[in-house]
Amino acid sequence: MYLAVVLDLYSRKVVGWSMAPTMPAGLVMSALTMALQQRRPAPGLVLHTDRGSQGASDEYQALLRQHHVVCSMSRKGNCWGNAVMERFFLNLKMGRVWQRQYANHDEARRDITQYIVGFYNPVRLHSTLGYLSPTAREAKLTAKEPICLSEIT
Repeated sequence: MYLAVVLDLYSRKVVGWSMAPTMPAGLVMSALTMALQQRRPAPGLVLHTDRGSQGASDEYQALLRQHHVVCSMSRKGNCWGNAVMERFFLNLKMGRVWQRQYANHDEARRDITQYIVGFYNPVRLHSTLGYLSPTAREAKLTAKEPICLSEIT
């Protein structure tokens, strides 16, 4: 089972994902399409991807251009650009996948979706977010501060 994920770097929230038994360019395009539908970003969004054949494919690059998304790729041999994604996949494997025996791809798909929707986004605390979950980080960003009036008259 292959998993493609789009993660919001600000909140560490998984905003798009797709799973399939093979790793064609369509897999990453499906994850990106989900993210674009959920977020509806303004033109100029920067999306970082690794240098894999799927992200470098003509179809994927065309989808980025269609939505006015700027593609960022690290130079060859620079692994630091994907450190946040690598950490997500490590957490997923250690906290979920390696703890289970899936009977088939559908069971794995359902369980991983449940992990993302039911745990990773709303519950899992991140030290880089001040020990907030991705959902809490976004809620904090959108919360309006109350207007304070001076008590001095």
